[in-house]
Amino acid sequence: QAQLVESGGGLVQAGGSLRLSCAASGRTASTYAMGWFRQAPGKEREFVAAQSRGGGNTYYADSVKGRFTISRDNAKNTVYLQMTSLKPEDTAVYYCAADYRNPVGNSPQTYDYWGQGTQVTVSS
Repeated sequence: QAQLVESGGGLVQAGGSLRLSCAASGRTASTYAMGWFRQAPGKEREFVAAQSRGGGNTYYADSVKGRFTISRDNAKNTVYLQMTSLKPEDTAVYYCAADYRNPVGNSPQTYDYWGQGTQVTVSS
């Protein structure tokens, strides 16, 4: 099993940058596909980015392509989401998730373990 803890959220100005971290324990991060999701008030949980097992392939929602980067440091069992050129519409609670059954996925239904979330607020 994996336990996930997010950190790095906060309040930033539009156009600014923020890096989220997701520390995993229980298994090495390389054995999981990892994903980032976000949920704004009154909205469904939304796919943001994902990385396949081993980190060989990455995928992004159209809304964040060119602005966000997912990466991992297997030695630290940590996954990152580097966010740049932030917009007010990026405001949400951000969650990391791990999927041990599938190579990669963009559906919350397929992920097995979830962190508690970290708030990102982008002011205009």
